[in-house]
Amino acid sequence: MSETTMGPAVDATRLPQAPGGAAQRRGSGAAGPLERRRNRANLMLLLPAVLFIGLFLAYPLGYGIYMSLVDFTSGTFLTGEAPFVGFANYAEAIGSAHFGRALRNTLLITIVSLAIQMSGGLLLALYFQRDFPGSRWMSTVLLLPWLVPLIITATTWRWMLQGNGIINQLLAGIGIDGPSWLADSSWAIWAIIGVNTWAGLPFMATILGAALRNVPHELEEAATLDGAGYWRRLWSITLPQIMPVMLVMTILGIIATLKVLDLVLALTGGGPANSTQTLALLSYDSSFRHFNFGVGAAFGNVLLVVTIIIAAVYAWLSRREEAN
Repeated sequence: MSETTMGPAVDATRLPQAPGGAAQRRGSGAAGPLERRRNRANLMLLLPAVLFIGLFLAYPLGYGIYMSLVDFTSGTFLTGEAPFVGFANYAEAIGSAHFGRALRNTLLITIVSLAIQMSGGLLLALYFQRDFPGSRWMSTVLLLPWLVPLIITATTWRWMLQGNGIINQLLAGIGIDGPSWLADSSWAIWAIIGVNTWAGLPFMATILGAALRNVPHELEEAATLDGAGYWRRLWSITLPQIMPVMLVMTILGIIATLKVLDLVLALTGGGPANSTQTLALLSYDSSFRHFNFGVGAAFGNVLLVVTIIIAAVYAWLSRREEAN
């Protein structure tokens, strides 16, 4: 429509201003009352989460770092004095005669246990995915060992793995002279790995079984019609579909196994001849047997750094594999 039909042009600067118009122009970049109330409500909803993280995560982590930098002993509880020593506790922890073996044992227990738990859990999940009598309730029974407290599991297995325990009695029945599993420095670390694998395998199988049930049947049916066999479908369809779950379970398994303490403490206590020492056990010994809480915190923080590095590397490799 042309300007001729609309009449003369109107100078907007000469129009009367509506009440509040100037204020609205001045505050055009600021939030209105409704938006400010919405922001306050969001902050109030966020506050419990911030308090929880600060109280149960940030404060313990920060206090652990503080303890590792001071001379925190049993006397500190009475006097309140903890002289600053810098990285001396870390130097004492890393320079310990048992640090190298403890680090190797920690990584060995974590890697071997997790590899067996993941592969064994996947095999069990695939097996119980088949439709046969009892497949539903048997998969539930499989979870029972994971529900038993780890200290009870360790105590039971300690009795079974004794020199005259039931394991060696069964081996003797088939003509095999079993070793002294927990008293032999060559076998003790493998006994710990076996018990830790046994304790974590049911949980891994249960979670992977739930992930398998969410794989779309249409994909496998289409692949079957295209002539793909069982192993081809497993490799090209099933595993990629459950890979995100396997990634999460791997990270959780790494974190849970690296810091395992009660199992090693109940089975061997770090022996024989310190052959089963782990970083978590060294942290416990320094803090609650030698009452050197600063060095114990240093061991704990080293373990935390190892955990973060392993989890970060694995997550990076997995995401790169998914992207490819």
